[in-house]
Amino acid sequence: MAFAPMGPEASFFAVVDQHRASLLAALRSGGGEPAGGGVRPASRFEDSVGLQMVSHCTTRKIRSDSPKSVKNFALILKILSMIYKLVQSNTYATKRDIYYTDSQLFGNQTVVDNIINDVSCMLKVPRRSLHILSTSKGLIAGNLRYIEEDGTKVHCTCATAVAVPSNIQGIWNLITDAKFLLIVEKDATFQRLLDDNFCSKMSPCIMVTGKGVPDLNTRLLVKKLWDALHVPIFSLVDADPHGIEIMCIYKYGSMSMSFEAHNLTVPAIRWLGLLPSDIKRLNIPKDTLIPLTKRDQMKLDSILKRPYVTCQPFWRKEMEIMADSKMKAEIQALTFLSSDYLSRVYLPNKLKFGGWI
Repeated sequence: MAFAPMGPEASFFAVVDQHRASLLAALRSGGGEPAGGGVRPASRFEDSVGLQMVSHCTTRKIRSDSPKSVKNFALILKILSMIYKLVQSNTYATKRDIYYTDSQLFGNQTVVDNIINDVSCMLKVPRRSLHILSTSKGLIAGNLRYIEEDGTKVHCTCATAVAVPSNIQGIWNLITDAKFLLIVEKDATFQRLLDDNFCSKMSPCIMVTGKGVPDLNTRLLVKKLWDALHVPIFSLVDADPHGIEIMCIYKYGSMSMSFEAHNLTVPAIRWLGLLPSDIKRLNIPKDTLIPLTKRDQMKLDSILKRPYVTCQPFWRKEMEIMADSKMKAEIQALTFLSSDYLSRVYLPNKLKFGGWI
């Protein structure tokens, strides 16, 4: 199948292709990735899935005859009633739609969000099975075509981005010849890569951004692309605790959504950049770096204590470099080397020579 535009010669992707072969071999052997690489659920970790809800987690009771919980009980019943009507009529609504049916009663959007998560966890079904959709904020670009549930044909391009669909379960007939998928943490970096024609120069490829902490639909899309295509997925995040946290959400999931880990996580994701070790290797000036705040240090300490870091020694080493230097760097620090260094030199070299961990 032919896509335009043409990228580098096939030999450029030799190491990426080898990486894909190792991922496929791991899948065939039953592993998730090559070795070395009203409920608030408690979680356990499994390297092929990510964070999952434990079978005997702590629960809380919400009673209709208790003054402390009667309002919450009523709100849950109201939302369950709305879910029942949605399922019966085979229609969908967003969480925002539900909030605005009676904004005074609910008080704020967070109340609705928490109840929907609790109901989904209690019934052990994905949120989309409740016919409740999230509003998408993510973007996608590159060599990809698909058809949405209503029959709309979407043709992503390397020049402009399209919004991540609101009903990921409904998209079908995914067509691509992409060699890899690049997750970009920030929208500003994503847009700069588009402006620099990175997607065209590295074609065939796909780029996705969740514009910071990813929404549910962006995570579902990355998972769907992995399940359908099994191409290498790389992450490009700032060399700071917040960027690492975002990468971990894509790769291993989050505590709040651990009950749906099988539908959301992609443990095969690799850290492409910006690595803390790259800062010294590339001689990035100290005056472009930012000191870690106390909050940063607490976040970094928290990540280092997580169970999945024990099976990622190279990640741990990078985080220890950051902790020792007490400095962080944004991807934009690379512009000191040249305005297009990220798209012209840094990423192409990483992809060509296997600079991921």
